[in-house]
Amino acid sequence: MRRWVFKLHSALALLALLPLLLIVLTGSLLVFKFEIDSLLMPSQVLVQPPEDARRLPQDELMARINRAQPDYELGSWELFDDGRTADRVYLIRRGSEQWFKAHLNPYSGELLDQPAGLHHALTDWLLNLHYTLLLDGRFESAPHLGLIVGLLAAICLSALGISGLILYRRFWRHFFSFRRDHRPMVVTRQLHRLLGIWSSPVLLLVGLTGLYFNAVAYLEESEEHTEGGHHIMQERLYNDSLDFDALLADSRQQISGFEPTYLLFPFEPGQAFTVFGAVPGMSILASEYGSAVSYDAHSGEVAAAYDLREQPLLARAVDSFRKLHFGHFAGLPSKVIWALGGLCMVAMPLTGVAMWYSRKRRQWTRRGTAAQPA
Repeated sequence: MRRWVFKLHSALALLALLPLLLIVLTGSLLVFKFEIDSLLMPSQVLVQPPEDARRLPQDELMARINRAQPDYELGSWELFDDGRTADRVYLIRRGSEQWFKAHLNPYSGELLDQPAGLHHALTDWLLNLHYTLLLDGRFESAPHLGLIVGLLAAICLSALGISGLILYRRFWRHFFSFRRDHRPMVVTRQLHRLLGIWSSPVLLLVGLTGLYFNAVAYLEESEEHTEGGHHIMQERLYNDSLDFDALLADSRQQISGFEPTYLLFPFEPGQAFTVFGAVPGMSILASEYGSAVSYDAHSGEVAAAYDLREQPLLARAVDSFRKLHFGHFAGLPSKVIWALGGLCMVAMPLTGVAMWYSRKRRQWTRRGTAAQPA
């Protein structure tokens, strides 16, 4: 059994070597996505309002966006009120299905940049590389090839974590042990084992949650493709005479303690206007978007309210996947641990390949010796 697991472990590692290296390396960087954005483009992602400043009314902010960008329609909107982070506004260009991203100062109403493609910024490009390997849309016969490869890589990553724990099932005995041996392959083997032991919790969590995200994205895209593709935005799909500030206030009444964090406007006919947000009394793993209130996009009547606190354990577990995948659940300490775990996963394929090559070289040498005439 152990020999079979070892062969499976080796085969999976070699099969998924390049995709896994790209995925875990970009993932280690994306743990600090906001911090990187803050360094590279502070004038776009950061704001410095006066100490007593308050967010402008949502209706006013929306009106400013619509006046400034008449060729676009609102798709979604990330809300921030921490006195530091700019709102992220996602727009759909009229006459197309293409989404764009812009940043807005919610305290002054100033548009901090012009709409740019979703993968224009460095970290957004890295995010696309992370979950599609830049393969989506490259081949007409396989438009979602990147998602499929990412899904297979996530399966391999999860299987590698599980098989590694089986191979080193008594790992706690050697958690900090490192034999002093100057032979390179012994050092490599020891390093591979220790890196696997230290990073296995992160490896499993990242692999399983990544598998879920890629599977959901692939199923959603496949459904869209079956139904004829994405809707081409031609006109506003919501009633712009609605009082959106009143809807935000009502969402707080619909769910006790609810705090709006994300607005989703209808981007296909018949869709609702939905306010996502956070609720108190949840664990640190709960996302900022776990609860939601939906409204009819034309009448403004409440369509549905979803309080994460009232949902079964499975729904709350799935909601935690976002923070578990990128390590955002405990601030900087968890981010550092996740990034280091990712770097360990970058090193493990390299040490694993070195071990595999050393083993194969010994086999080739023995075969060559046996083949020599007496």
